[in-house]
Amino acid sequence: MLTCIIRYQIDPTKHAQFQQYARNWGQAIPRCGADLVGYYAPHEGSSTLAYGIYNIPSLAEYEAYRARLSADPLGRENYEFAQKEKFLLREDSTFLKLASTPHGREK
Repeated sequence: MLTCIIRYQIDPTKHAQFQQYARNWGQAIPRCGADLVGYYAPHEGSSTLAYGIYNIPSLAEYEAYRARLSADPLGRENYEFAQKEKFLLREDSTFLKLASTPHGREK
């Protein structure tokens, strides 16, 4: 299993737009085949950092998921919304593999 962590730099005056974007992904991402952990908006501290986190079985599954997401009506609408509203200043994705499993067990 891979975890994708998307780090966003957002316009601090457009938190409402990011929250709408996050709610839309909350519907589209699971429908298209990824296990969404969640989208996280700024609350305390930095007013410009936000995150999206989801799990996907493999990079091959990721490619198929991305194709489904691109074809999904809400997915397309959300991409267009972000382009139109310009609240995303930067977006970086990283794929990580869980290294601490099993949790809480000594060797």
